[in-house]
Amino acid sequence: MDIKIEPSWKTVLAPEFEKPYFQDLITFVKQEYAFGRCYPPGPQIFAAFDHCPFDKLEVVIIGQDPYHGPKQAHGLCFSVNDGIDFPPSLRNIFEEIRRDLGQPIPASGNLERWARQGVLLLNATLSVRQGQAASHQGKGWETFTDAVIRTVSAQKKDVVFLLWGGYARKKSVLVDQSKHLVLETGHPSPLSANKGHWFGNHHFSKTNEWLASKGKRAIIW
Repeated sequence: MDIKIEPSWKTVLAPEFEKPYFQDLITFVKQEYAFGRCYPPGPQIFAAFDHCPFDKLEVVIIGQDPYHGPKQAHGLCFSVNDGIDFPPSLRNIFEEIRRDLGQPIPASGNLERWARQGVLLLNATLSVRQGQAASHQGKGWETFTDAVIRTVSAQKKDVVFLLWGGYARKKSVLVDQSKHLVLETGHPSPLSANKGHWFGNHHFSKTNEWLASKGKRAIIW
C-alpha cells in the first residue's frame, strides 16, 4: 500500500502498511473523510511523522485523540494551528515549561517547532470525526501507533518517552527501558493538573538533562 509519509518512516514502517488491519483502517478512514467532516485534514494525518523524520527522532510525546473542533488539529498531538486559542491542556503544558525552564508563554500553540527538533508528537488515534471525541478509536489506529512505539524502541536508542496521563502511561510496556528514558506524570488537562498531578513534573528540564548526558542537543521548548 502506497502511504504518503516521510521517507525514513515509510522504510521502517513498511511491514505495517501491508498488514490486513492497516488496509481495513485506511478503507474506514477514506469513507469517513468522504462522507463527513473529520480532523485533521487528510494530508495532515501523518504530519507528526512528516515533521520529525525517524533518523532525527529524540523524544516521543504520546497523546490520545486529535482535537475535534474546527481548525484545531493538524496532525501533532497537543498542537494547534497558528492563531488558534490554546486548549486547556496545551496552556498547562506551556505553564509547566514556564515554571520549569523560565521561558515565556509562546504566542502560538503550533508545536511544529518541537517536531523539527526531533520530538514525535504522536496521537494514539490519528483521525477523528468533527465534534465526536474518540469516534475513530478501535478501528486500527492504536494497533498502528503501538507498532510505531515498538519500532522506535527497537531500532533507536536513548530516546525520551513522555507519558502523560493514564492512557499514555499504559504504553510504557512497549518501551525497552534498559536503553530509553521513560518519564511519567499526570495528564496536563485541568482535571488532572488542578489536583496536583501535572505541575512540578519538570519533564522538560529532565528531558534536556538526559539528552545532554548522551551528547545530544537540548530541545528548545
